[in-house]
Amino acid sequence: MFDGDTLETTFHFGIFLNNQLLGICSLFKNEHKNLSDAHQYQLRGMAVLAEQQGKGLGKLVLNYAESFIKAKGITTIWCNAREVATKFYTNLGYEIFGEPFEIEKIGTHYAMYKPLQ
Repeated sequence: MFDGDTLETTFHFGIFLNNQLLGICSLFKNEHKNLSDAHQYQLRGMAVLAEQQGKGLGKLVLNYAESFIKAKGITTIWCNAREVATKFYTNLGYEIFGEPFEIEKIGTHYAMYKPLQ
């Protein structure tokens, strides 16, 4: 659970198979101080079940979520990506900006963004 999960401006997406939730992502209306675009959303809570990873499910749910907010006039999406996930995001058109930072008990993260064109 994140602060803001129940706000009207927050969107949650899931990918299911036979009523089993396999992957999720959530998008929050939140601006990063180092991005100048006024129409931003933050990706948080991106996850796919371990046994389902590597099958393209994360890409499917994230592409759908990006299309959804793009249709609402959002032009930039950003996230704080775990170091091990940066390749996943880079392959989907995200770019690292700024310096790496540590989140206690979780590890190294990178701020990443993607223009939604």
